[in-house]
Amino acid sequence: MPRLFGTDGVRGLANSDLTVEMALGLAQAAAVVLGKGRVADGRRASGRRPIAVIARDPRVSGEFLAAAVAAGLASSGVDVFDAGVIPTPAAAFLVADFRADLGVMISASHNPAPDNGIKFFATGGTKLPDEVEDRIEEALGAPKLAPTGVEVGRIRRFSDAEDRYVVHLLSTLPHRLDGIHVVIDCANGAAAGVSPQVFVDAGAKVTVIGADPDGLNINEGVGSTHLDNLAAAVLHHGADVGIAHDGDADRCLAVDKDGNIVDGDQIMAILAVSMAERGVLKDRTLVATVMSNLGLRRAMAANKITMLETAVGDRYVLEALGEHGLSLGGEQSGHVIMTKYATTGDGILTGLHLVSEMARTGKSLGELASVMTVYPQVLVNVRGVDHHALSSDTVIAEAVAEAEAELGDSGRVLLRPSGTEPMVRVMVEAEHQEVAETIANRLADVVRAQLAT
Repeated sequence: MPRLFGTDGVRGLANSDLTVEMALGLAQAAAVVLGKGRVADGRRASGRRPIAVIARDPRVSGEFLAAAVAAGLASSGVDVFDAGVIPTPAAAFLVADFRADLGVMISASHNPAPDNGIKFFATGGTKLPDEVEDRIEEALGAPKLAPTGVEVGRIRRFSDAEDRYVVHLLSTLPHRLDGIHVVIDCANGAAAGVSPQVFVDAGAKVTVIGADPDGLNINEGVGSTHLDNLAAAVLHHGADVGIAHDGDADRCLAVDKDGNIVDGDQIMAILAVSMAERGVLKDRTLVATVMSNLGLRRAMAANKITMLETAVGDRYVLEALGEHGLSLGGEQSGHVIMTKYATTGDGILTGLHLVSEMARTGKSLGELASVMTVYPQVLVNVRGVDHHALSSDTVIAEAVAEAEAELGDSGRVLLRPSGTEPMVRVMVEAEHQEVAETIANRLADVVRAQLAT
């Protein structure tokens, strides 16, 4: 039976894959595993009921899923503080700030509106390791906590949730944003109620797009996966920079004043160099995934910054940051994690610090981004193959070695199996787009021929 939890919680088509019954059951199971205020039989262990913070993005299905989660927790003796529609990183922050026992975020991030998801946070606002998610999945089939009378949980509105988060974000800024015109694309998502406000409070002139969520239009032609509208708005308004979030605002991508996209790798390069200069980049080390651009590696080397690589996924970046006690990491997709201020990727925090660096240095975003040369990167997905056999196929290994010899120091090859479907991802970087495309397609043909099912 496939694992219920994916790379970022439980996701699926709302009311089909992800049902009210599943949401209720997951909440009841999480109360057993994460509700530290109780012992296993439901009796109080710490003199109080455990506390949970729940939140959601604005997609319509979040309304009934949040109600089911709240019911599951309260019926298990957990006091629930419902923060309503706020970003995922805000939920994580509030779990820590409120000293809650657990948190629940209902969101499918950058996915379209019909999808939804449930992710859990432990005490301190940290994501759960695989083994804890497995315990929650196991607890789905076990007896539930069923207190009665005064032992049942209460459900309350977390009335100052946004204000706490905004104050926190502003407290992190090394430099105000006065005089900078920012266009913010909120993806018709959870950032709409927070991001424009905090940028204004930080001193920026703000123009907002994608800030009219109706429950159905989240990520629809807007946000970090659709940057054309943001680029057009920056040019139309003569703004200095554009900031794009995804539906739950844990990502940040940017656009410079000329409409050029600045991706997560470039943002990490800018922040890493700035933090190193200011002496706050722990061990002068950046954590990034194997998919980050070769240009990021070269930029870090040129600035005497070590780059530590992980598997693809922000959870692996987080693990490496925690294991080595480091301060900055992220992904090309715009998940950027600053561990001094957040336990997860925070798109609003990232955007604030990126624009703050513009204000601090007096440089444009384009000038700051020039610290890194972006190499052409071609990704070919080879579907319908036996991806489990990739590592043992000698013909593919020889083809990869030949490609690497051809590229020398001017490029990079990465083949990796998908973790969720029969597919191999072939990625090639080179100094020229045509070279990257030629080698990527050639390797894809070899994979297709060798691993055909």
